[in-house]
Amino acid sequence: MGLLAGVDEAGRGPLAGPVVAAAVVIENGNYPDSKSISHKKRLELFEIIIVKAQCVSIAAVSPSIIDALDIRKASLLAMRRAIEELTETPELVLIDGRDIIPGLLINQKAIIGGDRIIPSIGAASIIAKVARDCLMCSFDEIFENYNFSSHKGYPTKYHYKAIENHGIRSIHRFSFRLR
Repeated sequence: MGLLAGVDEAGRGPLAGPVVAAAVVIENGNYPDSKSISHKKRLELFEIIIVKAQCVSIAAVSPSIIDALDIRKASLLAMRRAIEELTETPELVLIDGRDIIPGLLINQKAIIGGDRIIPSIGAASIIAKVARDCLMCSFDEIFENYNFSSHKGYPTKYHYKAIENHGIRSIHRFSFRLR
């Protein structure tokens, strides 16, 4: 078998920010699903993956495109973009979830729970999560009253209160329930 890439996304559930996907070509390693490990462990593994991977690509889809397409289609678009930006073309793409990626001209297989059982998908999960979290932290400087570095755009009491007090901003997904 030739090159194998794993792909996953982060940020399907938040009220704000992009959905971010990562594609990773990596030989071996133990890379658990990003949701099952601490922030500190994710950062450690992020560094290891970046060094060990044959190639890594990250792509994001903005809130306005999420609103235009829907989150499922936007997630698949982010994944397709990440795969297409890899410096080497894989022979097979393993996707976390149930959907294959429309318009991708590479063999692909969707694996439900793949981020827990396929190392390259687990690695992609970590890369996507860390990249999205860093991006959301950077939005603190632009949207000072929202504390995106804390909740990363997810629907928390604090985030809803910030929306109530300061309004909806361009970073928000208008198609999501913002109260």
